Amino acid sequence: MERRGGSCLCRCLAMLALLPALSLAQYESWPRYPEYFQEPAPEYHRPQVPSDVAKIQLRLAGQKRKHSEGRVEVYYDGQWGTVCDDDFTIHAAHVVCRELGYVEAKSWTASSSYGKGEGKSPISFHPLPSQNMNIQVEDIRIRAILSAFRKRTPVTEGYVEVKEGKTWKQICDKHWTAKNSRVVCGMFGFPGEKTYNTKVYKMFAARKKQRYWPYSMDCTGTEAHISSCKLGPQVSLDPVKNVTCENGLPAVVSCVPGQVFSPDGPSRFRKAYKPEQPLVRLRGGANVGEGRVEVLKNGEWGTICDDKWDLVSASVVCRELGFGSAKEAITGSRLGQDIGPSPCRKECGREKSTFDVKWAERRRCSRREEAEGAPLDNGEHRLQCEMRLSFPTFLTPGNSFMEDWFSTNQDGLLRLNGGRNPYEGRVEVLVERNGSLVWGMVCGENWGIVEAMVVCRQLGLGFASNAFQETWYWHGNINANKVVMSGVKCSGTELSLAHCRHDGEDVACPEGGARYGAGVACSETAPDLVLNAEIVQQSTYLEDRPMFMLQCAMEENCLSASAAQTNPTTGYRRLLRFSSQIHNNGQSDFRPKNGRHAWIWHDCHRHYHSMEVFTHYDLLNLNGTKVAEGHKASFCLEDTECEGDIQKSYECANFGEQGITMGCWDMYRHDIDCQWVDITDVPPGEYLFQVVINPNYEVAESDYTNNVMKCRTRYDGHRIWMYNCHIGGSFSEETEKKFEHFSGLINNQISRR
Repeated sequence: MERRGGSCLCRCLAMLALLPALSLAQYESWPRYPEYFQEPAPEYHRPQVPSDVAKIQLRLAGQKRKHSEGRVEVYYDGQWGTVCDDDFTIHAAHVVCRELGYVEAKSWTASSSYGKGEGKSPISFHPLPSQNMNIQVEDIRIRAILSAFRKRTPVTEGYVEVKEGKTWKQICDKHWTAKNSRVVCGMFGFPGEKTYNTKVYKMFAARKKQRYWPYSMDCTGTEAHISSCKLGPQVSLDPVKNVTCENGLPAVVSCVPGQVFSPDGPSRFRKAYKPEQPLVRLRGGANVGEGRVEVLKNGEWGTICDDKWDLVSASVVCRELGFGSAKEAITGSRLGQDIGPSPCRKECGREKSTFDVKWAERRRCSRREEAEGAPLDNGEHRLQCEMRLSFPTFLTPGNSFMEDWFSTNQDGLLRLNGGRNPYEGRVEVLVERNGSLVWGMVCGENWGIVEAMVVCRQLGLGFASNAFQETWYWHGNINANKVVMSGVKCSGTELSLAHCRHDGEDVACPEGGARYGAGVACSETAPDLVLNAEIVQQSTYLEDRPMFMLQCAMEENCLSASAAQTNPTTGYRRLLRFSSQIHNNGQSDFRPKNGRHAWIWHDCHRHYHSMEVFTHYDLLNLNGTKVAEGHKASFCLEDTECEGDIQKSYECANFGEQGITMGCWDMYRHDIDCQWVDITDVPPGEYLFQVVINPNYEVAESDYTNNVMKCRTRYDGHRIWMYNCHIGGSFSEETEKKFEHFSGLINNQISRR
């Protein structure tokens, strides 16, 4: 090895193998394929390195934010040294990542992006020649030719061009196939390709001399990026005319945008057609097109085992969801854990839908086997799931394509200003006033964590960790001190703050002034609390408790209003008791909103409340009317147990720090105060029992839909039955409707679905 100046960096893509499974009841009559269940898949054996070959140690160093990225360093001749970026390619990066235990590289950058390192001098890296396309993300584009497509964002049709040096060149269409078009469209974030008017492009090609790239592409159609395609035949080389495309034209692609990002937008589509229940979805991701893969089977949502989960498999899911190819296929429940049984995939590749895939038998995955997938982005390699090039990325602030897309879709441009870092600040939006675009503030009145989530997602900054109604301590842009948006109310699913309900041009901010502008703080990770529905169903029982034993509960408002008229010495209250096991399935610890200095001391129970309302317990009739209620303050948020080798971090004893570590759970036993619903005044009948965790959204979470748990309940005046308990979002819409309108039990034998 030779030593030279320079350095290079490689970002690795951690991808193991396996796409899982799904199938609805109406598909169960389809023929089965027994041959897929008989022989186990052959085990992978790493090739043996000859004993006479010197072993080279590699590592990723520098100020990195993730373990899978950093400056490449090589241990050679007794010391660590960096690697010269001369002649370094994506294929060399693949070699490095595989040596480190990953499957392939996601991207690489040069010019000491992670520092120069401590080695005396860098080592040159001479990779072997490769027959793959040596093209990076920024070196290929779709250039709109027809005027109708020049004005559209994103660009969906035009010449496929490759950058060679500083010149963009066309690709000859002599060896161009539909498979090549599929790969190009997929890497730009489009789920499919379509035919185009060849006569028009022939006319345009005849008007101007083209500059052709000297190679062609040979794709199979399943690649996530053209760098994985093979080099095709070389274009004929004329020594006089230089590179030509004899009897050919520049290659053209016409891509089909997904529903959300189509030129007409999703709203027009919904007006014409009633949207059907999707069969696959993404959950737990911070950005659009990112998350844990869940599929619908027999009316119930569940995750997919990551057996054989790879980029090819993930791309099938991404395209079905209206995105392009997958950028990263993640394993090990890094985007949260499952809510249901997990089937496993056998084969996957060119299918148009996950239901065209052959599946293995349904089984329960281990917690580390669930699959997460992500569509490609526009070259911004940050989080797990993104969307490449001509597709809005929602990944980084200042992304020009994202700004272009939002500015053409309902004035959606916004920015953060005045914060201590790029992840926080006062929210400033760009709106049209009197025919001109102006920046201004958002009124902080009623501004909450849900609205902040939309802002962080739109800017590609992950999840919201805090929402601020006052930002006087952040000095934003002096030219944006006027409130231009007020009355903002979001559902949490919007792609842009402009899509949330707001007052329009009639701004009404009672507080007014720059002092009360809305602000946010964003984070790449967030917790996700999920209640164990099975524990609730198994632990439910009734207790008639004497009133003299409930005085502390009375002080904490844990009894119904009629308890005030109950005789304190001879009276009693009928309590519906149960246990709550609350898991943190997110990517960061769940911490109370307030620090210890703001916790409230309750003298009767002799403990602090870190959150005054942590859960709501409600008993509803079948019309949804509340007939009894209860609530539980978080007097002690701690790690009761943890999975695997995860260590407990929070303990209530001795005024300790409170919270729930990711991968751990907190157990509120049935025999503690307020762990009940007072049903003394409830008549016998059929009811719905509902538990809501973090009901006021005081703490940010990656997914609020699974904070609700529902059970069917039958009370005969003496006994109570709890059945069909499930968390929110775990059933299909059709099954959920049947659950809520079920006529009730005809006997005491409770059947399971």
